[in-house]
Parts: sequence; structure tokens; C-alpha cells
Amino acid sequence: MERSQWKWLIISVSFSLVVLVLVLRFTVTEQTFEYLRRLNPLFLLLAIVFHFLAYGFWAMRIRTMAASLGHKVEFSYCLNLVMANLLAGAITPAQAGGEPVRIHQLYRHNVPLGDATAIVIVERVLDAIVLGVAGIGAIFLLGEMVEAVPRNLTLVITISWLIMILFIAAFVFSVRNPDLLKRFLTKVSRLFVKLWDLKRIEHFIGFIDREVDNFHDSLSRFVAHAKGGLLWGTLYTALFWFSEFIIVSLILMGIGEQPHYLLSLVAQIVIAIIMMIPLTPGSSGIAELSATSVYGLFINTSIVGVLVVVWRAIFYYLNIAVGILASIPLLQREMLRRDEGHPKV
Repeated sequence: MERSQWKWLIISVSFSLVVLVLVLRFTVTEQTFEYLRRLNPLFLLLAIVFHFLAYGFWAMRIRTMAASLGHKVEFSYCLNLVMANLLAGAITPAQAGGEPVRIHQLYRHNVPLGDATAIVIVERVLDAIVLGVAGIGAIFLLGEMVEAVPRNLTLVITISWLIMILFIAAFVFSVRNPDLLKRFLTKVSRLFVKLWDLKRIEHFIGFIDREVDNFHDSLSRFVAHAKGGLLWGTLYTALFWFSEFIIVSLILMGIGEQPHYLLSLVAQIVIAIIMMIPLTPGSSGIAELSATSVYGLFINTSIVGVLVVVWRAIFYYLNIAVGILASIPLLQREMLRRDEGHPKV
């Protein structure tokens, strides 16, 4: 990692640790220690297993979507790039740094840049669709229990669904109007390239035109000829989020509390959307506060702090460790390419 990346990692971890300490400070009681004495480590181990299963489903999603566009990418390579992107996500706002890593590594595996970009963006769209459908389904299954859901949580759920609908609508509009997308990207890029000379600006705008066309062609191929990739991608997306969302229920059972499957599902959809807002590196601090606030609405206050600490240990600190280990092979490949005289991309 470069020095600037270490700096952002330290800032991100510091945010998280400070908020976790504050959460524990205001939630730990004598009853908390009673719950901890009943702790069943088997459920915590099972939670970690499901988290690693989620990595596998994510890798399979990328593999099958790439295959539907005619590109063979090995499962092991997809799994490595998925795990490596976790580190970039931990040090960038809204975990957005993972997308460029996945696009770059697919491009390194001879997937055209337009196709790689389309795969990664469609991943986000499938996430939004699956989360939206899962949320609606959970509310429907709750039935009469919906009336018992706190109004604050209902309001947050409504806002979250509106955000997802707007995101999907913006995506569909940009796909149907590539020229508008080009003009938008060109205007945005000009804000960042004012110091460049005219020749470099023209080259960059030409690059935008080509890649938007490639991206649009790739999405058209997804819809017209790669529907299988979208179907398998949707299935693996659902399996990915199921594996991730069941973890909190396993943690709750591990500390002797009811799993609250449906309410927990709704709560995590809300938290996932809040974490997409680019406020802090890796959403550190934001994730802890949102989880504490949302779960505090229907879970015993004395265990909310412990729940959030264990949840972040799996979803954040474990991700950092896995991301660092998975980045080593990528760094070795980059150094090998440099030694062989390949240009740095």
C-alpha cells in the first residue's frame, strides 16, 4: 500500500474505534455481562463462515456475468479480486474504492474496459434491485407485526427505498440516453482538467466518448444476448446478501437473544443504504452509529453495543485483514508486469 492509503486506513479505523468505544460506553450494563457469560462461540464461527460464503457468491456473480459477455475469468481470480477490493472499500467514502479495483483487475484479465465497467455497474444495480425486493418482501411477511415497527424505522425504510428507486431510474435513463451521459461526464471532467493543455483535454474527452460507447454496447449485450448472465447475477446477488444478512441473526443467537430474522433484514437494508452515502472512509463511524440507532429500536439496549462490535469485527476489521492478504498477489503481478516492461495502467 502507498503511504496515502495507509493514512486513510488509519483515519478510517480510528473513526470506527472511537465510535465503538462510545457505543459501548453508553450501552454496557450488568445485564451485558450476563449475556456474555452465555456466549456461544459456535454461532460466531458460523457467522464468519457465512461471511466467507458471501465472498464466494460475489466471485461467482462476477465470473458468470463475465462469461455471459464471452470472457472466461477463473473463479480463483474473481475470488482474489473480490477480497482485494475489500481493502480499497475500507479506505474510501461509501466503500466506492472497490469498484475501480474490480474494473482494473478484470481489465488486467483481458476483459475490455467497457465490458469490465458494465459488469461492475450492473453489480450495483442488481444490489439495489435485490435489496429493494427483499425489503418489500420482509415487510409483507411481517404482516400485522408491521404496526409494531417503530415509526422512526418506518420513515428511514421509506427514504431508503426512494433512494434505491432514484438510483435505478438514473441508471436506466443514462443507458437509454448515452449522449446525455457523455455530455454529463464531459462537463464533470472539465472541472478537473482545467489545468491541462488543449491537446490532453481533447484526448481525455475522446476517451470518454469511446468508453461510454463501449459501456453502452456492453449493457445492450447484457439485455439482448446475455440475459443468462443477468439471471445468474441476480441469483448470486440474492445469495450474497442472504449470507451477509443472516450474520447478525447468528450473532444475536450466539449471545442468547432472539434472531429477529425479518426485522433484522429490514434493519440491515436500511444500514446498507446509509453506508452508501459518501461521508467517511469505509463508512467508519457511520456504520456503527446507524447500526446502533436502528437495532436499538427493537433490541435490548444492553446488548446493542456488543452486537455492533462483533458485527463490525466481521464486516470491517476482518475485511481489512483479508483485503491486505489478497492484495499481495495483485501487487506481485503488477511488479512482474513492470519488470517485463509493460506500461502501468
